[in-house]
Parts: sequence; C-alpha cells; structure tokens
Amino acid sequence: MSQKNLEHITDSELLDLFYQKKDNELLGILLQRYTLLLLGTCLKYLKNETEARDAVQQVFLKSLTEIPKYKINYFKSWIYMVAKNHCLMLLRDKNITLEFESVAIAEEDDNKKEELFLKEEQLNILETAIEELNEGQKECIQMFYLQKKSYQEVCKQTGFTLLQVKSFIQNGKRNLKILMEKKSNKNHG
Repeated sequence: MSQKNLEHITDSELLDLFYQKKDNELLGILLQRYTLLLLGTCLKYLKNETEARDAVQQVFLKSLTEIPKYKINYFKSWIYMVAKNHCLMLLRDKNITLEFESVAIAEEDDNKKEELFLKEEQLNILETAIEELNEGQKECIQMFYLQKKSYQEVCKQTGFTLLQVKSFIQNGKRNLKILMEKKSNKNHG
C-alpha cells in the first residue's frame, strides 16, 4: 500500500493494520501525521527549536519500540503524552544538572535540592498513580488536566458522554489522591 492509499484511513485503522502486518512503514505514516503537533509541543516546553526537533526524533524512536508493546486506542493522546513526558524529563534532567552544579558553589542550595527531589518524587508517584487508574479515568484525567482539554473536547475525542467524562474525572481525582497517599506513605514509611 502506498502512502497515498492510506491518507483516508483513520489513526485507529492504521494502527490496526500495523498490529496485523508489523510493518514499520505504517507507523512512519502515522507518526508523520503528528510531526507538527509534536514539534509544537516540544517547542512549548523546551523553548529551543533545535532541542525540540531532536526531541521529536527521540519521541519517534521511542514510539517505534513502544507501540508494538501496547494496544493504543487513542493515538493522538498517546503520542502527545509521550512527547510531553519526554520534554518534562529533559527539563527535569537539565534542572537536576543545574541544581547539582549550583550546590557545589553554595551550600544554601541544599534546601532547593531537597525540594527538587521531593518534587521529582511526587511527579514519579503521580505518573505511576495515573497509570494505575482504569482506562476511562486515566484517559479523561490526562486529557483534561495534562492536555488542558475542555469537557466537550474530551467527550468528542473519547466518545464518552459529558456525564461519563465528569464522573471519570471526579472519580479519577479521588482515586489518584488515594493512590498517591498510599505510595507516598510507602516511600516514607
């Protein structure tokens, strides 16, 4: 199949084809659809075009290894989260590097280092807690809070009713709080 023949096929259909045929060219076509979205996302976080372009390439490479491992239902949301998380990790690594350099210069930065580690720990706990939510809650929480989508946009992209979306978000928030408290207590207890 040529790329021209696949232009009309939805992301889901293209993914299903990939899962059947294991043809990386199909993934390439799918990823190409989101190049500009990913570049914009990476630029927003990294504030540097060269770093953003490098990040998009890294996201593409990561996608090639990760997509075959999982059944992805909403590719656009998934690839956006992969890009966002990649950028946040780059920024976190940069901050840690800068933080360690400044600690060597001034001892009063010890408090900042501890604060950074606590924030990083909280981020890690949040990331793992989100992954433990059921699919509906996880999807709605990620789209509403992390991607800043409105209730209507979440409904449109997921196919859930407004009542379902609000319920997933409310229950997801409650479950996240419980999961995070458990994980936080486990780490400090």
